[in-house]
Amino acid sequence: MASQVLVAANRGPLSYVLDDDGALTARRGGGGLVSGLSAALARQPEALWICAALSDADREAVRRGVSEPGVRMLDIDPTTYDDAYNGIANSVLWFTHHHLYDVPREPVFDARFRRQWEAYAAYNHAFAVALAEEAGEGAVVLVQDYHLALVPGELRALRPDLKIGHFTHTPWASPDFLGMLPDDIRSQLVWGMLGADRLGFHTRAWAGEFVRGADRDDARGCADPFWPSDSSPGVHHRPMGPDGRLGERRTTDVGAYPLGVDGDDLRALAHRPVVDDKLAALRAEVGDRAAIVRVDRTELSKNVLRGLLAYRELLISHPEWRERVVHLASAYPSRQDLEVYRAYTQSVRDLAAEINAEFGTPEWQPVLVSVEDDFARSLAAYRMADVALVNPVRDGMNLVAKEIPVVSEAGCALVLSTGAGAYEELREDALTVNPYDVTATAEALHAALSMPADERLERTKRLAAAATALPPAAWFTAQLDALRDA
Repeated sequence: MASQVLVAANRGPLSYVLDDDGALTARRGGGGLVSGLSAALARQPEALWICAALSDADREAVRRGVSEPGVRMLDIDPTTYDDAYNGIANSVLWFTHHHLYDVPREPVFDARFRRQWEAYAAYNHAFAVALAEEAGEGAVVLVQDYHLALVPGELRALRPDLKIGHFTHTPWASPDFLGMLPDDIRSQLVWGMLGADRLGFHTRAWAGEFVRGADRDDARGCADPFWPSDSSPGVHHRPMGPDGRLGERRTTDVGAYPLGVDGDDLRALAHRPVVDDKLAALRAEVGDRAAIVRVDRTELSKNVLRGLLAYRELLISHPEWRERVVHLASAYPSRQDLEVYRAYTQSVRDLAAEINAEFGTPEWQPVLVSVEDDFARSLAAYRMADVALVNPVRDGMNLVAKEIPVVSEAGCALVLSTGAGAYEELREDALTVNPYDVTATAEALHAALSMPADERLERTKRLAAAATALPPAAWFTAQLDALRDA
């Protein structure tokens, strides 16, 4: 049966486990976005989620024809998938959009990169073909994230009747960084995105970066960004046909949809017995000291090392906080199949140990670092946070900046970098910092720790209200409605 609402994403709402007896068991995926999208899709008739098979068990399920209602997994060759996902999406596009390159050494676009880009194109093509097969006449398709940036253009060629949207959960690269890509690759990327009727980003800043970067003519056609004063920007464009002639003019609208959190759901998760137990254990370690909390993956863009350096500088420049504060740093490993991430994770461990060795006493450990993916511990830390430290160099949104004020029990002061997507919404009630300025971040931590309790509580209430303004289900529905009205 053809579907009228389709979502395409690298990761799906479930995964499979292969038991010892050969039986396959489906398990629902976690995380606010998966939960929110699943809830929204459940209310849509004939909805379908298309995703990649990520494990051997997933691929076995596809080969056996095992499936769950509303989900189709794609069995993509593991080598092709690895080259597309790790070789391009996470090692090129992620670094480009987050401005992470060590420019004297990176990037290097050589023959190996070209082979991996071919895999990325094949991976995107597989999604486009599956969507074209499954979509009903005039259906609405919402493609998710930088892994699938070529899908809108591919799908437009296959099914011009569809209404196609794409949402990017990362920042979008500035024109200068986008221009680092080889010209033909940059062109494929931009024109792939322009196949959509509507593009979504977390913030107006990231939407603007895309529009500015699309302002170029090349062998694929011509693009003409527009910036109306009373509505969202967009791009008029005319693709080049195989005969070398420009096709009909189309318009891709570009908008901001700042993803929020579901406050009721998050608070319920944060008050489960398992979280209560974690909270009791943390309070026993912290005692009556103030708690500076951060929760991140050890992702290069999260800026964990500079956060630790700022905390060390706080203890040097404001020694009155020694033995009166503990930094709860949850920095669980990310992308450990890439050497640069393994090295970064180890650097976080090493720096935390250095701070503890430099300042610690028999009664006080300045940093309690956790490099395990322990969501219950993270929620417990949220509840006891006096200060939340969120200092990414560049981040699509950063939901942690929104989650902590929603869950914090006594109110927390938010130290937030200007590089976080959440900065646009939360800056009025946060203490904002340049993510590269360690001294300014240390002073912001001091100001946050010194903030009167009543002011901290009032700021937290306003931060929580902003954080819950567009929870996942409403975020998805807003994009769906905009596409239907396109």
